[in-house]
Amino acid sequence: MSWLESLILGLVQGLTEFLPVSSSAHLRLTAAFASWQDPGAAFTAITQIGTEAAVLIYFRKDIANIISAWFRSLFDKNMRHDHDARMGWLVIVGSIPIGVLGVTLKDQIEGPFRDLRVTATMLIVMGVILGVADRLAARDESGGRHRVAKQRKDLQDLNIKDGLVFGICQAMALIPGVSRSGATISGGLFLGYRRESAARYSFLLAIPAVLASGVFELKDAAESGHVYWGPTLFATVIAFVSGYVVITWFMKFISSKSFMPFVWYRIALGIVIIALVAAGVLSPHAAESAG
Repeated sequence: MSWLESLILGLVQGLTEFLPVSSSAHLRLTAAFASWQDPGAAFTAITQIGTEAAVLIYFRKDIANIISAWFRSLFDKNMRHDHDARMGWLVIVGSIPIGVLGVTLKDQIEGPFRDLRVTATMLIVMGVILGVADRLAARDESGGRHRVAKQRKDLQDLNIKDGLVFGICQAMALIPGVSRSGATISGGLFLGYRRESAARYSFLLAIPAVLASGVFELKDAAESGHVYWGPTLFATVIAFVSGYVVITWFMKFISSKSFMPFVWYRIALGIVIIALVAAGVLSPHAAESAG
């Protein structure tokens, strides 16, 4: 991997990680369009450490409060009803599905799931799902001539059942094209949560899964020696910087805007990929990665 490739792929990772468009799909597609080797699942997992560092900084106060309250709740029964302590437990509960499936489906994640036809299909399908969820949320918020606006749920309303549903949605993002934020936000909207609340829990929920995956891949990469460490770490830093800019913008955007621009983008991109693969312009299979 060249330094130019690492720069571009790092930017792609940072720019798309928090948007509901699938960062893993865009890394795969960027390599395919540029005729580069597929950066691979290991590169994706390691560079995601950079974007999660952006989450840690952006939500640093929330995370500090959650960790502090959660630890105190282990020894103080009265703290177990505290909202921040409950959030700590709910992040743990919501992380179980992706932890289990990430281990059991490791070979599929690094192989068949990276087929461009699968990626394109998931871009379209999840785009439609996100669009329906967004419309439902907009209808509740605006009401209508014969219908009053409906109050949507906030994170204070989050319970174990909803946390598990969020977690299952997050696990779907193991397939490139789904999008971690897209799947979890869609799930949250269907459950009746506000856009900002669904996005906030989505980003907090991603922290344990992404960091664990990144550390796991770092260990495997160190043992195999099949990673270009300089360019990969450079891409991780680029992903951190660009990711922080995007998450700051995105949290402001969703407070008043619809997800529909992302919906139409996903559907259009999926259709273009299917057409290019059908025409033989793009190979559906990844070029073998050398690191």
